[in-house]
Amino acid sequence: MTQLSHETRALRPTHPRAEPTQLLTSGSAAEYAELLHTVVDSIAERFRTVRYPGSGASRSELASLIDSIDLDGDGIGSKPALAEADELYARNAVWFHVPGYAAHLNCPVLLPAVAAEALLASINTSVDTYDQSLIATLMERRLLDWAATSIGFTGGDGIFTSGGTQSNLQALYLAREKAMSRSNAALGDLRVFTTAASHFSIARSCHLLGLSPQALIHVATDAEGRMDPDALRGALADLTRERSTDVVVAVAITAGTTDRGVIDPIAPISSICAENRIWLHVDAAYGGGLLLSPTRRSLLDGIERASSVTIDFHKTFFQPVSSSALIVSDAQDLSAASWHADYLNPADEAAAYDPDPNQVDRSLQTTRRFDALKLWTTLRALGSAHVGALFDEVCDLAERVREDLLNDPEFRVFGTTDLSTVLFRYQPHGLDDESARILVPEIRADLLHSGRAMVARTVVDGSACLKLTLLNPHTTQDDLADVIELVRVTARGLLAKKGERA
Repeated sequence: MTQLSHETRALRPTHPRAEPTQLLTSGSAAEYAELLHTVVDSIAERFRTVRYPGSGASRSELASLIDSIDLDGDGIGSKPALAEADELYARNAVWFHVPGYAAHLNCPVLLPAVAAEALLASINTSVDTYDQSLIATLMERRLLDWAATSIGFTGGDGIFTSGGTQSNLQALYLAREKAMSRSNAALGDLRVFTTAASHFSIARSCHLLGLSPQALIHVATDAEGRMDPDALRGALADLTRERSTDVVVAVAITAGTTDRGVIDPIAPISSICAENRIWLHVDAAYGGGLLLSPTRRSLLDGIERASSVTIDFHKTFFQPVSSSALIVSDAQDLSAASWHADYLNPADEAAAYDPDPNQVDRSLQTTRRFDALKLWTTLRALGSAHVGALFDEVCDLAERVREDLLNDPEFRVFGTTDLSTVLFRYQPHGLDDESARILVPEIRADLLHSGRAMVARTVVDGSACLKLTLLNPHTTQDDLADVIELVRVTARGLLAKKGERA
């Protein structure tokens, strides 16, 4: 064997090599099992004992804990590092499974999905190309076909994404490409119709896709925030009459707005889009769970006529983050995202008689986790009807809690919902609108800092209000009564400090 020269040997790293058992291999399987059992036992104990959604630690206290950690020092070993992570992260995490959490669209997760998460993380499959994933690609493709069929698409397809924001971006990208191929329009002439209640990612996607600041056109809504089909028809006619060079890329509607949880009237809007040959995108990141609902599936009637649909499985399918998908009605539309590279998915392979089903051909991502395994395992373990019933439970709960608030003279309720959100604020008789409005962020902040309960805040029709977003099927009406009582007591205390009427 040729000996290395002194100069070559000098190029070797002088720092100590990590122990080979720290990589997950056949030689470290026993240590892997021991470490994971330790973590599972620790987290299970926290699930048994945690009572509140937050620890109550202040931001300065949390920052101090983080700042004290030396990330450049010598390693402390796997078990001590995991114990430290448990104390830092798990002790001070936000817990979505406790009844006091009612803030954002975060869900507790189903057990089969959590177990599948450990499986896919350990194997570390990337489903961008078939030769990196084999059966995982086929399982994902089968699940996407299942999702397309659940929507009502025949010949549909899709791709898993990191979340609704990415799904919406890709949907509008595909719609933009199709519109431009049909019309040869300039970017500045492209328009997207939506409502002011649509998710912010619709507006940001227009910006990222190079559309002009005038591209996004807000269509009028009814009193509850749903797109008015007649207003859409009128807006499309106005555009044609006033600016004949403008081209409509898409109409983007929402099946479950973030604030109100209402669903735009899909069926009549789909008819308008079909008449005008316009891409209809349905952002069902929130309301997608209705696809499996035994009682509310009709709220999505007409979705089968859409061109694309966003679904967040990590919301109303109770999956761990991240698990979302963009589903299209025409599989060919996904080809607009294709890009060939000799080292990954060469063009000559794509042209072969039986090419590998490379998912990178239809994704905005390259390396991509096998997140489909979580939903696959959930459906096999529990059945789709069971998952749909869980979402029904939180929608039913929202109706009951809203009724309780309507009957409480100290609270004012805003709007209605098709799903599982409740908008309200503390405003007893005699408390003016401005004082009640000022209380909203103060109440939210006090509850957050206490750690005992978490609610969200927003503004609807110019009115500041608190928001309950219910995604925990195990939360009861009594649990929410306790949260509302905390809101009441906190509001009274704040008013007492100000010397106002409580």
